[in-house]
Amino acid sequence: MYKPYDPTISYFKSRSGAVAAGETLRFTVIFPRDFHVCYCWLAVNEDGCETRFLPMTWGATDGREENWYVDFTPDHPAPLFYHFEYENAWGRTYIRHDADTQEGSFRGQQEWQLTVYDPAFTTPDCIKGGVIYQIFPDRFYNSGKPKANVPADRVLRDDFDALPCWEPDKNGKILNNDYFGGDLPGIIEKLDYVKSLGVTALYLNPIGEAHSNHRYDTADYLKVDPLLGTEEDFRTLCEEAHKRDIRVILDGVFSHTGADSVYFNKFGRYGKGGAYNDKHSPYRSWYTFGKTKNDYKSWWNIDTLPEVNENDPSFTAFITGEGGVIDHWMNLGADGYRLDVADELPDAFLDRVREAVKRHGQDKYLLGEVWEDATNKISHGGRRRFLLGRQLDGVMNYPFRKAIIDFLLTGEAEAFMAAVRSVTDNYPPQALHACMNHLGTHDTERILTVLSGVDCAGKTREEQAAVTIPEADLEHALRLFRMAVWINYTLPGVPAVYYGDEAGMTGCKDPFNRCCYPWGMENPVTLNLMRSAGNFRKGQAVLKEGGFYPISAAEGCAAYLRYAPGMARVFVAANKNDHEIEYRLHDDMLDMVPVVGGTKVWGGVIIPPETCAVLVDA
Repeated sequence: MYKPYDPTISYFKSRSGAVAAGETLRFTVIFPRDFHVCYCWLAVNEDGCETRFLPMTWGATDGREENWYVDFTPDHPAPLFYHFEYENAWGRTYIRHDADTQEGSFRGQQEWQLTVYDPAFTTPDCIKGGVIYQIFPDRFYNSGKPKANVPADRVLRDDFDALPCWEPDKNGKILNNDYFGGDLPGIIEKLDYVKSLGVTALYLNPIGEAHSNHRYDTADYLKVDPLLGTEEDFRTLCEEAHKRDIRVILDGVFSHTGADSVYFNKFGRYGKGGAYNDKHSPYRSWYTFGKTKNDYKSWWNIDTLPEVNENDPSFTAFITGEGGVIDHWMNLGADGYRLDVADELPDAFLDRVREAVKRHGQDKYLLGEVWEDATNKISHGGRRRFLLGRQLDGVMNYPFRKAIIDFLLTGEAEAFMAAVRSVTDNYPPQALHACMNHLGTHDTERILTVLSGVDCAGKTREEQAAVTIPEADLEHALRLFRMAVWINYTLPGVPAVYYGDEAGMTGCKDPFNRCCYPWGMENPVTLNLMRSAGNFRKGQAVLKEGGFYPISAAEGCAAYLRYAPGMARVFVAANKNDHEIEYRLHDDMLDMVPVVGGTKVWGGVIIPPETCAVLVDA
């Protein structure tokens, strides 16, 4: 089919991907001569602005085809959307692309995206090229140290290998009040283990005082939960992690607090004050009340999570001001924040959070939870600017997770590459290499469960608790898991391990994905795999910020190259087929040698079925 424009080819767009404001690009389109084009325009759209039509200049012709070109210099950070229009004797029409391809079409319906970012945008160098390890603190390791001031209404358990409580109480409520006693001293004890996985950053789910085991219902932003230990334990954790070149990233839960908190105090645990009980409380303006005190705005209508107005001056100052919550934890040794539901936080507040984090150094990391493409996300009434500079450093890369899982379950290599390419094209390179690339988190099913073919969607908690994976399905999932790991560890960004995935843990949705780490019962196959992948990543400088170059995507096989001038290259070919393939290498790749999953033959590499081959320069 005739292709008038393709932004992945430098002839048509002089530079691929996102660009800095002030950088000049050349756009070129090609027409058959018999179209008799008289005029051509680049049409650029920006939210809230009229379409700009930039006249294009007629260029070279070979008798059968002709090109039209224009130079364009975006002058400020923004996500832009563009297409081309042309006029001939038959009227005026356009060039856009179809949903499943970036190639231009005379019948396409979608515009291309051009992300323009702040040329001063930088992200922490220390986070790139490493590995993130996510810990759900209550379920990782119990040091056995005695705890003080533990509330009496908590259910303390000693059956570390059992399922968390999942049944509702007699009133039909899920209390999340059973605790297995994982603590900060326990994490300190296991730092050498974590380090053995090649980990360079710890991301901890909330550690502040709260009255549920997930601790997303903050009770006191300035205190460590008593079951986790003390402020001194946190300081020691940071010090010991830093000795091992491991950063510590905290979970910032700023869109809501707990109803059972010093701020809202619905149940009177904290005396007579609090916004719920006292209209004159200093915290009253944080929340939105209706005609009665029981009529208050809550996060996703969960009444135990009253929603906060983040732009309230006193709340903003409390979290981000000098001596505020962020300063408190950063002064104790934290190296940054992951922001819970970042897309539900207003821009003005995010700006202040960045200022507070970066007060402690430009190497401090700010990560946001965004499930979609963060460069064109719409929330809070407009297009967000998370990754344009001066806000987030990176986001949790859910689009990559979906792309990997879909490919491994369906074998559709073309869709995989299109999904990955969409992110690599839309994200500024600084942000792309600072994103958290995960296969699972506390909010998703365990990756082995997904890859075994279990569909947890629509299942009741009782049905999820009863899920067992047949041996053959688990063996198949382990093969796919190996592919998933090598893909995840070689794509742009920072691969992340959800605690226990390296041990072969399975589980459906919350709370079954939050079981305790199986110390002493790890699957040696998955554990050795993760150690190998972590050590491999440390030895390949190109994986830190090297370019991503798609090579092919067809017939169940996706292949790409990581490249940067002066560095050893990494080539990856993932064969999802149920038969081996011989992948033919380009002439300039013939000297590359397989280090994982392939056997070199003359002119190419043999890749077994459902295997990811990784080659490096000799």
